[in-house]
Amino acid sequence: MKRLTKATLRTALNLFFFTVIGTAILAFTYSVTHQLIEKSEDAAKLKLINQVVPVSQYDNDLINDTINLPANILLGSEVATLAYRGRVQGKPSVIVLEATAPDGYSGKITMIVAINYSGVISGVRVVSHKETPGLGDYIDIAKNAWIKLFHGASLATIQEAGWKVKKDGGQFDYMAGATITPRAVIKAVHNALKYFEENRDKLFAETLNASKQQGDNHDTSGS
Repeated sequence: MKRLTKATLRTALNLFFFTVIGTAILAFTYSVTHQLIEKSEDAAKLKLINQVVPVSQYDNDLINDTINLPANILLGSEVATLAYRGRVQGKPSVIVLEATAPDGYSGKITMIVAINYSGVISGVRVVSHKETPGLGDYIDIAKNAWIKLFHGASLATIQEAGWKVKKDGGQFDYMAGATITPRAVIKAVHNALKYFEENRDKLFAETLNASKQQGDNHDTSGS
């Protein structure tokens, strides 16, 4: 009986020992890799953002100068999204909004819309979509330059009626046989501009994303 008890205790101690060691290894691995992963993700984000925001339009840490935006119908968002803010010598210069067109031909079309503080679009890029290959996918910069039609557009230069494809009496070209996709994108970009105009001052009011600031404070107190 004593041998059985000792064997059971030994097994339990071994399991506990390996559990502690395993947990320690996982914790150490995470501490070493998570910063590298974050840096890699930030680099990927910045590479995409720099397609629509020239580096001359900001001198701040744009990736970390962010603001959380609650779900909003004009952005087509159902959950909170993140906006990236560019500044030059501390003054607002450009913001990158995440926008969604919910009515694409094959589903949602997500994109980023960069808007200068003056209300002029700096650039638009589609981030993800499920549009028909060879037809509706011309909204992708890798397939076609169509998305560049938004560069320089604003609510001041294009009237309400102009934010449509030419087939509907608007100003935007489209590919024959594929009008649903550009209609959805044009509407989403137009709405993003409206959102910006309604919230311009609020978008640049905070200096840092609250979650980032809390994280920095936690790191400081932990050190």
